[in-house]
Amino acid sequence: MINEQQVLELVGALKDPFLHKSLKETGGVLEVSIKEEKEHVSVKIAIAKTNTPEQLSLQMEIVNTLKEAGFKTVGIRFQELPQENIEQFRGTATRAEAQDLLSPLNKVKFISIASGKGGVGKSTVAVNLAVALSRLGKKVGLIDADIYGFSVPDMMGVQTMPIVEENRIIPVERFGVKMISMGFFVENNAPVVWRGPMLGKVLDQFFRDVEWGDLDYLLLDLPPGTGDVALDIHQMLPESNEIVVTTPHPTAAFVAARAGAMAIKTEHTILGVIENMSWFQSDVSGEKEYVFGKGGGPKLADELRTDLLGQIPLGQPDWNEVDFAPSVYAKNHSTGQIYLEIAQRVSDKLEQED
Repeated sequence: MINEQQVLELVGALKDPFLHKSLKETGGVLEVSIKEEKEHVSVKIAIAKTNTPEQLSLQMEIVNTLKEAGFKTVGIRFQELPQENIEQFRGTATRAEAQDLLSPLNKVKFISIASGKGGVGKSTVAVNLAVALSRLGKKVGLIDADIYGFSVPDMMGVQTMPIVEENRIIPVERFGVKMISMGFFVENNAPVVWRGPMLGKVLDQFFRDVEWGDLDYLLLDLPPGTGDVALDIHQMLPESNEIVVTTPHPTAAFVAARAGAMAIKTEHTILGVIENMSWFQSDVSGEKEYVFGKGGGPKLADELRTDLLGQIPLGQPDWNEVDFAPSVYAKNHSTGQIYLEIAQRVSDKLEQED
């Protein structure tokens, strides 16, 4: 039977499925323990990202390798490599690896826009926050991940379609935001009646098969609630910063807390809360009218132990035929200014993490 050093060499020759470097190069073989009387070997392995299909493939590869070496049983424990170990390989990534948004080697920051229920203006917030970040000079992408309730192309006033070049989808760009949506692939606003596994494949394509280029931020307009699609996305992402959208109404805030709880359970970061439809300002009296009450946003932020990033009034953008986009506020609009302030807060918080 082979010894511990030989096990180190055998397993160390296998590759981390994300860094595409040998486990010896990454320092990924942490422990080896052999029980000769039982013909059993245990190994502790560190890789760039755990709890993934890639981990399962590597696990089977390790088991097969060690059984071929003469062991009857193999025990494996996985943990994630420290971030500093991953950082040293960023500069060595191939173009394909660096462009894979789900690879730990990609430096894009994910911002997930979530809500507990529909009708609170989550997509409107996602669209305007993306545009505001672009106005701050950031390179921004937007995935309309609300597969059943896609609305981003219409909100952005998009009239063109994505094109395919060399098996890569080129996203549509407007207001400096690159975007992809199920809405581009459905004719005449037809309903989507696919089941979960098929939707998972579409989302994977949105991440891996779209030519996003160099991005600072990728925003995801999540489906409302805590269903399968939202959970799939949380599990796909290496890490994500989540913004929870609510209205001032206590019930909306109560339901939105569930979306925040999902982020916490999936080990993602809650970036803050945005309260939408906070008030309506009358053109006649100039007074603020609190149509949906007060307090929901601050209360939710307090409950989730995060920041209230901003409060958005109830209203609609000014439309014009030349630059038509029914949900995008102009930069000089009072609400557009609020979105710019929120975008700056978001950018500042994310840059502080670096």
